[in-house]
Amino acid sequence: MAFPYMEAVVGFMILMYFFETYLDLRQHAALKLPSLPKTLEGVISQEKFEKSRAYSLDKSYFNFVHEFVTILLDSAILFYAILPWFWKKSGSFLVLVGLDEENEIFNTLAFLAGVMIWSQITDLPFSLYSTFVIEARHGFNKQTTWLFFRDLFKGICLSILLGPPIVSAIILIVQKGGPYLAIYLWAFMFVLSLVMMTLYPVLIAPLFNKFTPLPEGELREKIEKLAFSLKFPLKKLFVVDGSTRSSHSNAYMYGFFKNKRIVLYDTLIQQCKNDEEIVAVIAHELGHWKLNHTMYSFIAVQILTFLQFGGYTLVRNSTDLFRSFGFDTQPVLIGLIIFQHTVIPLQHLVSFGLNLVSRAFEFQADAFAKKLGYGSALRAGLVKLQEENLSSMNTDPWYSAYHYSHPPLVERLAAIDEADKKAD
Repeated sequence: MAFPYMEAVVGFMILMYFFETYLDLRQHAALKLPSLPKTLEGVISQEKFEKSRAYSLDKSYFNFVHEFVTILLDSAILFYAILPWFWKKSGSFLVLVGLDEENEIFNTLAFLAGVMIWSQITDLPFSLYSTFVIEARHGFNKQTTWLFFRDLFKGICLSILLGPPIVSAIILIVQKGGPYLAIYLWAFMFVLSLVMMTLYPVLIAPLFNKFTPLPEGELREKIEKLAFSLKFPLKKLFVVDGSTRSSHSNAYMYGFFKNKRIVLYDTLIQQCKNDEEIVAVIAHELGHWKLNHTMYSFIAVQILTFLQFGGYTLVRNSTDLFRSFGFDTQPVLIGLIIFQHTVIPLQHLVSFGLNLVSRAFEFQADAFAKKLGYGSALRAGLVKLQEENLSSMNTDPWYSAYHYSHPPLVERLAAIDEADKKAD
């Protein structure tokens, strides 16, 4: 008797749903606490705390509904063999338009087109509610309905433009890869990731946002001086118009080798009136670069990608695996989808491990910025970002450990203060 892979996958999905819902309930209880954590008393205003609490609770209620609908749909799709049914319907559609249903690339592209339409239909109500109800209610949403649907249309067009050649290449590699399939797939994805990291900020991101050089002035001079002191090869310094969509703030850097760029959200500049706070945030980001966190993360992703492809090559010819999910053929894309479902337990463990490493990196980057003399400014900047973004002030430790890639503000401030005590 063949092993019931599909039933095992659905069972684990439901088990994880109950576990994560339990964590969500713990976090929800923490969010309902009527007072600030002691560490933040006198640091965060009561007004900001009340706003943060209301915003976080709204998002929490929304998350309960969203996750319930998601597990319901995902389980039903697998349990009632919707995937193999839709794969066959995709082949029938090809016949109607005069194409060869035996051509796996055509069948896969037709299948993905249908999946994209389905995902847009099921996700759109949640996206609209999140953006135009929750985010708008708490003063974050700045985009119009026209801008929302324009971005959605652009995203779909990019998927139509970029998806077919990438999917076709993967299918051909799997069909022709032979014993070195895992290496070929990894090499292709490695090159693709480099190409996308190069092209995205130059060609794709400007389709959605406007990037302008940071004007001459004290802020620019301070950031350039900091970059020069760390030998960071800063080539361009941009401001992105994040305020056209949201009042949330952020900053990031990108680029290869000697061609690095830093991007500041205009909302970050508006919210942090003190230039030192912004420079401290940049010092933190540069700490990730100086301490090689970006390189380590990239290497970790490449290793995990290779291991996943290696695992896929071991099971891709398993007739029992495909039959368990309702397929009497073994399409490449379906094999990848099924494999991703079967390794969900490992993915959860890996994700948890990566979060632990990421949190350690955040503490190290904070310590790096503090060592440069930005301790007080970083502390003030973190508090300002927490306030302006209405981030959760109270967090459940179990929920935080499982979900957060960045430590909660309470822990980061405690680490900065602990460093001060040791220095004294």
